[in-house]
Amino acid sequence: MSAPANLSYDLDPTVTAEMRDQLLQKLKGLPAAPGVYFHKNANGEIIYVGKAAVLKNRVRQYFHHTKKDPKTEALVREIADTDWIVVDTEMDALFLESEMIKRYMPKWNILLRDDKTVSYVRIDLNSEVPYVSFTRTPQDDKATYVGPFYGKSAVEKALRILRRVFPYYDKPYDGKKTLNTDLGLTPGVEIGKTTSKEYKKNLRKLRLYLEGGRHKLLKELEKQMNEAAKAENFEEAAELRKQLFGLRELQKKIVFSDKEFLDISSDQALSDLQMGLHLPSPPRRIEGYDISHQSGTNVVGSMVVFTNGASDRSEYRKFKLRSQKNDDTANLREIIERRLKHEEWPYPDLVILDGGINQVNAVRDLLLAKNIPVIGRDKSGDHSRNAEVKIILPQTDEYRVLHLKPDSHVAKLIARIDDEAHRFAITYHSLLKRKKMLK
Repeated sequence: MSAPANLSYDLDPTVTAEMRDQLLQKLKGLPAAPGVYFHKNANGEIIYVGKAAVLKNRVRQYFHHTKKDPKTEALVREIADTDWIVVDTEMDALFLESEMIKRYMPKWNILLRDDKTVSYVRIDLNSEVPYVSFTRTPQDDKATYVGPFYGKSAVEKALRILRRVFPYYDKPYDGKKTLNTDLGLTPGVEIGKTTSKEYKKNLRKLRLYLEGGRHKLLKELEKQMNEAAKAENFEEAAELRKQLFGLRELQKKIVFSDKEFLDISSDQALSDLQMGLHLPSPPRRIEGYDISHQSGTNVVGSMVVFTNGASDRSEYRKFKLRSQKNDDTANLREIIERRLKHEEWPYPDLVILDGGINQVNAVRDLLLAKNIPVIGRDKSGDHSRNAEVKIILPQTDEYRVLHLKPDSHVAKLIARIDDEAHRFAITYHSLLKRKKMLK
């Protein structure tokens, strides 16, 4: 078997010559397209996740005999296989890379720390005239933080493009006219072009876009534009039309979470779930649920959504329980009952609950009536990152308990969904708790 010309690398003792030859042959198929790549060791464990504007160029660089820093040399020696997912744009690769790093926590992403510094987009809608900025460390200051993203430069590029559609301030507002005012890159509060209230409306649209709600935003803009035209508010309709057309024009340049194009069969965890749970196809939409409260007060529930294995934040929902009580099974049943009444939300291919047999049993009949499979993750109160991935599988008249290897693809996906549901519930609970204290 001949390797691609000029491609070679030194072997780790666990990587056999046969693995090396198969990998080098596989690299011939790398496409000249943007995407995310996954380096694996001899055991099939993902040890590094990266993004590329051109997969063919970026991935092959690892295997050229060129001078590399010692850490990168050590990474390359461990690589026994490489997989990749092709996406439409470099911005899609940014979003997907961030999601996959959060799911797999590859050791070499942590060790290398090249361009993987975590950054968040900060928008403080509580300010009279907010501004948009970046930070590495979110604060408990009631501002909105979108992220984390890995690779600040790519996010900055995305925001520069979006600023043409949703103008914003990138520094604290001082009321002075600047060059950006003349260029139309600020909303123009300083010259009376718009009001603080209208500016905040546009910032919420920007936030929705960054959080993955592009399709939802386009539908809302079209609906608002038609309503404004019908009411003969032609100036408002024209502004909405400008935003709508601007976003459509940018569609090929920047897309954060249009995950329909992802090749779902490339995700090993989804394939494993299909096989392990005997599903008719890989679960395209997975919903995760959790409850948060303090001794039966400020009881809330969370619903997180993962589309094709990646978090879909625009689809997240939160619930404030109508009956405030310290009963997780009853609270969970109320949430599922309320969720199923929303037929405008697509039904999931799989539901993952934070809890054991009691929690699964509390809602099993509701989901069964809609032909929705459900499993539980029983952590017995352990929400640490190293918590065991113990799965509760309902069967005909009994339950089966599975203990998954924590480093398996499917265990990492289930843990990621469950952890995200827990985080989202805790965040909402903390918000209600603060509001109550301020009354």
